[in-house]
Amino acid sequence: MKKDIHPTYFPEAKATCGCGTTFVIGSTTEKIEVEICSNCHPFYTGKEKIIDTAGKVEKFKAKREAASKAPKKAKKVRRKNAKDDSESAGKRKFKEKVVGKKKAKKVAKKTKKVAKKATVKK
Repeated sequence: MKKDIHPTYFPEAKATCGCGTTFVIGSTTEKIEVEICSNCHPFYTGKEKIIDTAGKVEKFKAKREAASKAPKKAKKVRRKNAKDDSESAGKRKFKEKVVGKKKAKKVAKKTKKVAKKATVKK
């Protein structure tokens, strides 16, 4: 290993938090100042610190509470045939006729092509 390329290591460096807590850690600097530590961080303490400038958080919490208290709406069930059966049956017959005509045209075109190919080969 090369000499004099690594920084000096301080095994008993002091880290000071903004809340006043000090820790002894190992580091390459003797004194470290941090803004937040495990003693004052909301994740570890369970205390919620929210900076709210326009009241958006309170509005959100109010909406959330109102939604949880309101009764849940039943889901709407969609049916294919929402109207009378007689009307829907007429529509189905019409669709079948249209689809049937389209298929008949396609089959006719294919048979004409096949017939032309057969006459050309003879």
